[in-house]
Amino acid sequence: MVIQYQGEQHGKSTTFTLRIIGNNLSKSSSNYQIDLLVGDKQLPTFTTSIHQSLSNCLKEIYLFRKHNGITFNASSEKIAPLLVPYDKVLYNYNKYALFMA
Repeated sequence: MVIQYQGEQHGKSTTFTLRIIGNNLSKSSSNYQIDLLVGDKQLPTFTTSIHQSLSNCLKEIYLFRKHNGITFNASSEKIAPLLVPYDKVLYNYNKYALFMA
């Protein structure tokens, strides 16, 4: 799943891309990998890129954004059309974590 946001880093406008890869290991266990890109450059995040929940992935991106002066414009969200419908539902349910106060 790929999501893009317009935003700013230290006052400079840019496009940010979230690339979320879900690996369903079984009916009771999933792992998620998330990458944050500026243009085609991947930014390093704080911890491992593998998480047991999508919510934890998005919280890590939120903390990274807060620490590095990055803001996303929520209304600029663009979701790539090739995705699993369940992933979109799960992302929409958990995306509050990206925009916590």
